[in-house]
Amino acid sequence: QVQLVESGGGLVQAGASLRLSCAASGRTFSSVGMGWFRQAPGKEREFVAALRWSGSRTYYADSVKGRFTVSKDNAKKTVYLQMNGLKPEDTAVYYCASNPDYGLGTRVEEYDSWGQGTQVTVSS
Repeated sequence: QVQLVESGGGLVQAGASLRLSCAASGRTFSSVGMGWFRQAPGKEREFVAALRWSGSRTYYADSVKGRFTVSKDNAKKTVYLQMNGLKPEDTAVYYCASNPDYGLGTRVEEYDSWGQGTQVTVSS
């Protein structure tokens, strides 16, 4: 299994930026792609962004397109989520996850390893 550790969350004001990091270790060879999800209180976990370890394709939820950027450092086995123009509705626990198959999946069920999550709070 792949072990994932997120970092970089915090409390910011609307319009600010944050960069989340997700470091992967363990059986990383089994990981085809990585995804970012978020979960707000009382809501289901939702897809934010995804990429594959190989190539440059990325995919975003409509709600973050143009504001968030997902990137990777293959040598460090680390994935990043740059979040600009944060809004109060972006407040959630953010999780990174590893996808062993397609690599750009948007469904929770497509991911088999998850980090512990990092809290992002955006005040108005």
